[in-house]
Amino acid sequence: MDDDRAAIIEVLNRYADACDARDWALFERVFTPDVTSDYGPGYTRADRAAIIASVQSHLGGCGPTQHLLGNYDVAVDGDRATSRCRLRAYHCGTGNEADLFYECFARYEDELARTAEGWRITHRRMRVDFELGTRAVLKPLPTS
Repeated sequence: MDDDRAAIIEVLNRYADACDARDWALFERVFTPDVTSDYGPGYTRADRAAIIASVQSHLGGCGPTQHLLGNYDVAVDGDRATSRCRLRAYHCGTGNEADLFYECFARYEDELARTAEGWRITHRRMRVDFELGTRAVLKPLPTS
């Protein structure tokens, strides 16, 4: 059970690392291909590719970010698990908007499955509790 808990926390942390490093391929080691998500009103997604595209549309053109996770609550039941954790995410602007920022305090509520490759998220729910700054810093990579 402790090994499963540690492996699940590693998957949750991997998500934060993928966001901050803009390592889109790393999301394949976070989510199952058929994952579903609910990041709030207007942000439900039906598979891993859609989630990655959504994250890219927010972080691809954003400045530096830091996603900090903590207060992990993990419950394992055989090859299925649930987890909850707290999130504090800071997003910097870039270019002419370098002085702008967006910060949120939120909760991730996840369902996970043990796969042949290890634990993966099958459903993610994000609930934002507090926001500060402007979401204007969240944007895709500019097209040239």
